[in-house]
Amino acid sequence: MQPLVAQKKELTIVLAAPRGFCAGVERAITIVEKALEKFGPPVYVRHEIVHNKFVVQQLEAKGAIFVKELDEVPPQAQVIFSAHGVPKSVPEAAQARELNYFDATCPLVSKVHREVERHHAANRLVLLIGHKGHPEVIGTMGQVPEGSVILVETVADVEALTLSANQEFAYATQTTLSVGEAHDIVEALKEKFPDIHGPHKGDICYATTNRQHAVQKLAESVDALIVIGAPNSSNSLRLVEVAKNNGCADARLYQRAKEIDWTWLQGKKRLGISAGASAPEILVEEVIEACREHFTVTVDEVKVIEENVHFNIPKVLRD
Repeated sequence: MQPLVAQKKELTIVLAAPRGFCAGVERAITIVEKALEKFGPPVYVRHEIVHNKFVVQQLEAKGAIFVKELDEVPPQAQVIFSAHGVPKSVPEAAQARELNYFDATCPLVSKVHREVERHHAANRLVLLIGHKGHPEVIGTMGQVPEGSVILVETVADVEALTLSANQEFAYATQTTLSVGEAHDIVEALKEKFPDIHGPHKGDICYATTNRQHAVQKLAESVDALIVIGAPNSSNSLRLVEVAKNNGCADARLYQRAKEIDWTWLQGKKRLGISAGASAPEILVEEVIEACREHFTVTVDEVKVIEENVHFNIPKVLRD
């Protein structure tokens, strides 16, 4: 008599769309790849080009060398700045050392940089909504002299501000924040400083907004949700928060399929999957295939919008 084989339980995977790479991330990775093609390895990259270990390792295999600071880069070498943006002191230091540098800062982050510079030139004190220590925040605050920008992370931070009423104020926002949380902080700023100046168009980037809307839409219809992304990726962490705040308390962040706790998924019938803007689609496919080893899988998709944004790379690196 043949032994009974345990039948796999059924699992419906619901993919959030859009998910994964955004135009800014694609541009940054392409800049590294094109620089390697044009100049040959090694090409140096200051900090992680994007917050994803898999991407970093793929580029290392092609000849990219990732460094913390420019003093690790040999003279006259090729160096690339990450997609998160850098303080003005970084390109200045690169020029002083005669390094050939390429700025892979996302154009939507550069937009925030220009806004902050414009407000500073108009003698406004800038209140930057963001997370302390994040590379994007460090880069944005570094566009103007120290003391010209004050960081606020919460509504409580706004309420605690004691600033001269004789001064003009403006606000700017880190591009990868929770849309809802940022809205609450902006409203608190407007209530405290009724004449505060803001961006003509919101600073939170299209990709962050779209990915959060997609997760928000599917959160109520799934038993659990996986966000594929890095623990230092702000936009990925926000996706987990959005899921938890919109009906899916069982949401977790994983970098790779091998990290998944399969006992956690036992008893679940519908699993939502999204990916942060720095996570390639190959990692989504890896998670789906891993799920097939444990379940009989059906795949659906919830799409909120079609993205067709593209950012050009520097002219010297184009084919």
